Amino acid sequence: MTSRTQITAVYPGTFDPITLGHEDLMRRAAGMFERLVLAVAVGHHKKTLFSLEERLTMVQEAAAPLGNVEVFAFDGLLRDFVRAHAGRVVVRGLRTGGDFEYEFQMAGMNRKLMPEVETIFLTPGEHHQYTSSTFVREIATLGGEVAEFVSPGVLARLDERCKKKEG
Repeated sequence: MTSRTQITAVYPGTFDPITLGHEDLMRRAAGMFERLVLAVAVGHHKKTLFSLEERLTMVQEAAAPLGNVEVFAFDGLLRDFVRAHAGRVVVRGLRTGGDFEYEFQMAGMNRKLMPEVETIFLTPGEHHQYTSSTFVREIATLGGEVAEFVSPGVLARLDERCKKKEG
């Protein structure tokens, strides 16, 4: 008889807004681990388009079909959040080679801060390799079409937010 360890993974991000690329990685990570926690960062280091509450709602809506995904806000060190949620793995997405250098450095620092936790990198499907929240926000605020990058619920919120900015 073999014993299987219950592993909790943490997928952190600002998710401003959550894109179909984020959702792709979330679904795949949820299939790899018994429990996946999406850690929605307060984003103190970034000026966000959506409030923390709005981002939490959008991420919760995206996670709803998956039975093993939980969504929480976090502020402060990722190390403290991961430990508070009994995480053993941090999931990070890599879209391009440019992402790798930054993510590699962050993984190294996280290993120093929490040596008991592993970082894994997932690459998005080919349709989402260049999708980023930053691009989606910029295109939407300039009046461009972003329907192929976000869910219908996120698109409605983006449309509403960008109309408010225009008016």
